[in-house]
Amino acid sequence: MATVVITFTIMPDDTETDLDAVTKAALEKIRVYTGDPEGEVRTSTAPVAFGLMSIKIIFVCTKENNPDELQAEITALEGVRSCELSDLRRAIG
Repeated sequence: MATVVITFTIMPDDTETDLDAVTKAALEKIRVYTGDPEGEVRTSTAPVAFGLMSIKIIFVCTKENNPDELQAEITALEGVRSCELSDLRRAIG
């Protein structure tokens, strides 16, 4: 069973969106998806334009899981305009 590192970039609806609430809701979805409540996850925010910030979430899971389903679930969260799978690579080690 291979381990992969997945990076999602989440764009909020607007500048007034509560990024902490979106991040928390996305992390809950990721924890269910990976089946590991204590799994390694890193989050960060980055400016996009005109006060809009994106959320980047990096996490580890097994290759057997399909990230498309998780991506759709995160996109459906309140306050999320889009969720892009920006990186997927096999973990070494």
